Amino acid sequence: MNTNKPSLYLDAVLKKNTNRPPVWFMRQAGRYHSHYQRMKQRYTFLELCKIPEAATEVTFGPINDFDFDAAILFSDLLFPLEVLGMGLQYVPGPKLDWHITDVASLSKLNPEKKTTQELVNEISYQGKALQMIRSKLASEKSLLGFVGGPLTLFYYAVAGSHQSSNANGGQGLKDAYAGLTDGRYEGFCKHIIPLLIENMCLQASSGADAVAMMDTCAGEVEPALYRELVIPTIQEVLVQFRRRYPNTPVVFYTKGTGPSHWQHFHSLPFECLGIDWNYPIVNALQEFGDRWSIQGNFDPNLMILPEAVCMKEIEKFFEPVLKLPSAQLKGWVCGLGHGVLQWTPEQNVRNFLKYQKEVFSK
Repeated sequence: MNTNKPSLYLDAVLKKNTNRPPVWFMRQAGRYHSHYQRMKQRYTFLELCKIPEAATEVTFGPINDFDFDAAILFSDLLFPLEVLGMGLQYVPGPKLDWHITDVASLSKLNPEKKTTQELVNEISYQGKALQMIRSKLASEKSLLGFVGGPLTLFYYAVAGSHQSSNANGGQGLKDAYAGLTDGRYEGFCKHIIPLLIENMCLQASSGADAVAMMDTCAGEVEPALYRELVIPTIQEVLVQFRRRYPNTPVVFYTKGTGPSHWQHFHSLPFECLGIDWNYPIVNALQEFGDRWSIQGNFDPNLMILPEAVCMKEIEKFFEPVLKLPSAQLKGWVCGLGHGVLQWTPEQNVRNFLKYQKEVFSK
């Protein structure tokens, strides 16, 4: 669909925007949304991800309902672990068949010794869905693909989760942390890095206007160790992707981090830094906006509040932002600090977008 209108999202990511900052939410298609719930009556979660027509339909739900400025492929970041032979089911949360408990268990990855291209072919449903979405999406709406960061996928592969309240809880996270230095992370990355490169290239070649790398476990690792062990693995993925798709912007989102982590990101080739809600958006724009476009970062926990209370929090969030000079707003991608929570009332989402569009149209 060609409307010949500029993309608010791409212009902001590339710091070329002069209009209203774009808005999109992580998990904007999800359990809070009645459209998604209706889809779940017809499909399982895996079917929603793996049947391109279903993934397309569920991706469009929040675009049609709330008029977000960007769509993001409905998928899951764990599929590379599935194709490497770790199994994957949702009961309802993700559950792997086995975990990387020691260095010896790395030998169970990719048991059929498939090539990287053969492995990424098993995720080809993502490419087909992206092609379908892009063909139907208005040209002024951008389309995002995404992958998990090597560290986050490693934490899942070891602990089965990245939350201390899930699965084997805090002990699993401690084991994943130990795995960073006992050879498991290094061995895991030999498998996951080539696959992530090809996964990102698949998405870019299939119509994604930008590709995000989501490293939700970044905050589990202190900045010095993250710089030493994790940054090189991310750099390997992003450098190889940039060589093949130099014109496709990259969004790098981390959770639980702040300037002490971000200061080590300057060697990474990405355009947009995604941040969680624990650092004031005004400070991020002022201190890091000259280096990257900034995505974020309203607290998703506030979105579940009663409508009137939530509205006051939305107003408080935008008040200092509106006082910034226009030059410091260039490159801001407005959104949440993480995904929409399942208990979020749809009206709060509607109010957020309505208010944002109103205050920036004055």
